[in-house]
Amino acid sequence: MKNKGYFGAVSLVVIGIVFGAIMVSGFGWVKPSFADIKIGAERPPVEKIDEAAAAFNNAFVNVAEKVTPSIVQITVVTKVKNDLPEGFHFFFPFRDDVPKEQQGGGSGIIISNDGYILTNNHVVEDAKQVTVTLHDKREIDATVVGTDPLTDLAVIKVDASNLNAAYLGDSDAIKVGQWVMAIGNPLSLSSTVTAGIVSAIGRNINIIKDRYGVENFIQTDAAINPGNSGGALVDLNGSVIGVNSAIATNGMTSSYIGYGFAIPINMAKSVANDLIANGKVSRGYIGVSISSVDAQTAKALGLSVAKGVLIQEVVKGGSASKEDIKEGDVIFKIDSREVNEPNELQGYIASKRAGAQIKLTLFRDGKEIERYVTLKAKDDDESVESVASKKKDDSKENDSKSEEVFENLGMTVKNLSASDKTKYKVDSGILISDVKNFGKAFKQNIPQGTIITQVDRKEVSTVAEFKNLINKKKGDAVLLKIVDQSGTTRFVGLEIPQ
Repeated sequence: MKNKGYFGAVSLVVIGIVFGAIMVSGFGWVKPSFADIKIGAERPPVEKIDEAAAAFNNAFVNVAEKVTPSIVQITVVTKVKNDLPEGFHFFFPFRDDVPKEQQGGGSGIIISNDGYILTNNHVVEDAKQVTVTLHDKREIDATVVGTDPLTDLAVIKVDASNLNAAYLGDSDAIKVGQWVMAIGNPLSLSSTVTAGIVSAIGRNINIIKDRYGVENFIQTDAAINPGNSGGALVDLNGSVIGVNSAIATNGMTSSYIGYGFAIPINMAKSVANDLIANGKVSRGYIGVSISSVDAQTAKALGLSVAKGVLIQEVVKGGSASKEDIKEGDVIFKIDSREVNEPNELQGYIASKRAGAQIKLTLFRDGKEIERYVTLKAKDDDESVESVASKKKDDSKENDSKSEEVFENLGMTVKNLSASDKTKYKVDSGILISDVKNFGKAFKQNIPQGTIITQVDRKEVSTVAEFKNLINKKKGDAVLLKIVDQSGTTRFVGLEIPQ
């Protein structure tokens, strides 16, 4: 009997050990209550945020809270364009199944308490119906007040009051590297905020397909996607410094791949004022065709460094044609503001109205001079051609084949025939009959089929004259005046090797 009691006690101990092991094992047969569950550490890794870091973080939070109510979502209904040629309709008899309308949209910035909203032209272009959704989710029909395709800006209006108007800042004061936020409605996700820095200013990305288009974009790496168009780019004061308009895309998805572009708010303010007051923009023009100055052209002009904007042509009947402003002049400043790229000058002029007077600081023949120009509105029938007279060729047919290869320049030139002169509408010059790939002429974007009419402002009529002028400038650079096959005249610098 004693042995049985002993073995019974041992058995109970073994059973207890096994049962205890099961309880603490991963079998999950016995689960703790909710009160016993503890997840995560007891304290954050950094219990007290550095004051500077907290202030920086709060700046973004404050801007998002204050500015988001000033940004609206815009929904647009447009008519679907039928791009089929008339004769093809016979082969597509079921075209009635194709939707006659389509819906799109973007964002907008409330710029007045009584309902004026700034957005992009491409958001509301050809709209049959425009609806605005406010931050408080009210939906209101809107009317298009006016559009300006040359800057891709537009103003619409809703019948409402006491709206949250945004504060429009000074885009001239922004610096590359400063923090900014993009606020809008990308991909139909309302009230989205992203952050980044100003990556560059004064960008021209060639998306406005018009010779008078104005592109002077602020570039940012704050994420911008379809639907952000017309939204705000703001600084850490909550000031709107740009209107988000375009993105860099891979062409496949049309989505953000790293950079977005915004129209400077100073330009947008000027356009918006005109659209609200007149329904259109009364923009002034200098009346010149311009280009940037590269190193070779600067050398040919006698400049120690490449700077300013080169006047390629003076528009006949334009403002500049009435003043002492000439082809080949270099614009250093406009109203004491330095300009080094064409779009910088265009962006500034876009903020001026017809009738305004501007001061140009020009470089000519080694000297700086000043000229005053009263801006003129562009006439629809204004002819964009050189003021320099182009006389008809009355000479007899001259099919001289005199031709010479300039290996050091990477091009071949020959004398003009009378038919060449008629074709290009020039009195004199020589024809570039061949351009060698990656040679000096090629790198300066001088194509085959171009006419050289001047070398250092001296007219040339023969290959011999051209060769003589080139030989005198070995080790230096010459300023060529050329005419391309479209009839466009421009100046270009070309270095002459020793």
